[in-house]
Amino acid sequence: MTSTPDAIAGLFIVTLSYAALCAVSPLGDCRRCRGFGFHVVRNRRGRIKRGPSCRRCRGHGKRIRIGRHLYNLVARMHRDHSRAR
Repeated sequence: MTSTPDAIAGLFIVTLSYAALCAVSPLGDCRRCRGFGFHVVRNRRGRIKRGPSCRRCRGHGKRIRIGRHLYNLVARMHRDHSRAR
């Protein structure tokens, strides 16, 4: 059984790793179309062909990561509220 300080240190390392990932690569592949930008469908013969554009990513194949979205939100709030009035 792990002790509490070890668990806290592990969570801290995971959090820093995810923050670094969001800083280096703020966009990830769309989960619905797997980064293609469109759905892959099969025709009647079983051959793979391009389907309609993905509605979630609007055909780009990329999505913004949750951590980067939260960072953008906090930065925008700080920027808007720290301006001289």
